[in-house]
Order: sequence, then structure tokens, then C-alpha cells
Amino acid sequence: MRSAFNRRRFMGTTAAASLGTLAIGASAPKPVGDKRPIVIASGNGLRAVEKAMDLVHKGSDPLDAAIEGVAIVEADPNDHSVGLGGLPNEEGVVELDAAVMHGPTHGGGSVASIRNIVHPAAVARVVMQRTRHCLLVGEGALKFARAHGFPEVNLLTDEARQIWLHWKETHDSNDDWLPAPKETVAAFIRETLAHRITGTIHCSALDTHGDLGCTTTTSGLAFKIPGRVGDSPILGAGLYLDNEVGSAGSTGLGEANLLNLASYLVVEGMRRGLHPKDAIMETCKRIATTSVRDPGRRRSDGKTSFGVSFYAVNKKGEYAGGSIYPGGSMAVHDGETARVIGCDALYDK
Repeated sequence: MRSAFNRRRFMGTTAAASLGTLAIGASAPKPVGDKRPIVIASGNGLRAVEKAMDLVHKGSDPLDAAIEGVAIVEADPNDHSVGLGGLPNEEGVVELDAAVMHGPTHGGGSVASIRNIVHPAAVARVVMQRTRHCLLVGEGALKFARAHGFPEVNLLTDEARQIWLHWKETHDSNDDWLPAPKETVAAFIRETLAHRITGTIHCSALDTHGDLGCTTTTSGLAFKIPGRVGDSPILGAGLYLDNEVGSAGSTGLGEANLLNLASYLVVEGMRRGLHPKDAIMETCKRIATTSVRDPGRRRSDGKTSFGVSFYAVNKKGEYAGGSIYPGGSMAVHDGETARVIGCDALYDK
């Protein structure tokens, strides 16, 4: 049974921590420009685009706006794919990955396999600003975060622990773990384990000066091998931008994006003059072509056995979402209203 008391406690604690955490590395607002702003995100990012656009309208840097937008999801214990409440690795430990890119400086930073930090995207920004590196991992990333004032929090909520424990008890019938009686297994556990969670949130912001910022943040593949790193913290794979061209990010099976530097391909497509939709579809075709060379990544019909989705916006403010298979969605705020729209799909099934 879910505990409302625990949720209030978690939300209260993390909300207080977030206020100070998100200020670390943030720039002072500047006068608002005269260009039309756009904020896009993956389908779970409606609250993110609303928050980010509010900050863009107040003159915030586009990267700062995107980071504060995704921070809402990072701090939500009921979202099991990002931050607090994210599903753990196979040993029951939550490991987070995140990356950022900043259009005006073409800077980037990321963290991978970081533990006990609610807002890894904000840590990635400080990696970009306060080091000569692009990527910090594991214990080194955590020490760096602590040194810059990020508080440590136990990211494994009771609900996520129950989901992990049931997975642990049932995924191998030959081990010594015994599952709880079926009638005692909560519905939310069964619902969550019906499909392996690969969720992530990406957010790209185009501000009123025509500058771009983006971030991708995730708790990664549920029950992964400890230390597994997907595409989210890898510049060019889980996200990429060029301030003269556009910005793109992705969710789905990270390994496919790593093997194809997929977000970079989307931006390069836009550089060649393709509309974001066409750049995304071209990249989906590339992944569909290369991935099925591996028998373990193709279905019996010859198509990929996994899904990947992309979200892109160009310098002109044109945007699109696309995926290999139907069912994907993206959140968008055009400066006036926020809404969730469907993604175009490469295949119909």
C-alpha cells in the first residue's frame, strides 16, 4: 500500500533542498529579447516546459530554464524513471545520469552513475562551469557534487524499494529468493513491472534571444548492471545542440543512441536544412538499419526489437518529435500554451 505520509515527507524535504540546489551555477536573468521562445520536452515533461517557459519569460538563461524544468520530475517520488524514486540497479541502488549543453558557449557537462543526488542535471551544469572536463562518474561525481554544496538524499523511496524487491524475488526461479504470495502484491508493483522502465526526461529551450540550452536526465534502465551508463550523459548521443542550428535529445534504449551518436545526427540533419521532423525520421532510419545487424536487436520481422524517441527544435523555432514505433509523445510550450502532442513514427507497428 502506498504511503501518503511518506510522499509528503519526501516532497517537503526535496522541495526545500531544491530551492538552494538549483541556484548553484545558475546565471542572473538578463533583459528579455524580442524573439519567439519555444520549450520542448519528452512526453512526461508537461510541467517541465511550463516551468522552463515561465523562467524564459523572466529572462533566465535557456539552460538554467531547462534544468529547473526537469528538476520538477527529478524531485517527484512518483516518477520511477528519473531522480528521487527512480528504480534502482539490480543491487537496489539508484544510480543517475544527466548531461547539459549550453548554446551561447557551446559548453557541455555530464555526470554518470552518481548516487544520492536529487538533481544530477544541476551537477552537470557545474561540471561544465567549474572544471575543464565534460564527464564525471561514480564516486568522483558524488564527491564533486558534495564539494559544491549539493545535499545527499536517499533516492530509494519505499515504493521503488518494493518494486525492486518483487523483481528480485521473481526474476530468477532458480535462486533462493521466494516471492510474496500473489494476493499480497500491490497493484502498482504489477503495473510497473509489466514493462521494463527505460524512461528519461529531455528538455530543450530556445529563448527570446535565439539562444539554446538543453538537458537530459534519467535513472537509467531499471534493474541494470551496476555501473551501466546509457546515452543520457553522453554528449552527441542522449542530447546535442549547436546554437547556430538547433537542439535535440532522446529517450528510449540508450545503447542504440550510443552506437549511432543519434542526437548529433538529428542536429546535423537540421544543419543540412532538414525540418526537425525530417531530421528525426532520417536518424530513426539510420538506427533501424544499423541496429538490426545484431540478431539480438531485431524482431522476427526484421525490425528493431526496441524503441527510441527524439525531440528537436531548430534555430527558427520549428520543432518535432519522432520515434521508431507509434505511441511516443512530446511536451511543447510555444510561449502561449503548453500541451502534449504525438510523435511521428517510422513504422506503424
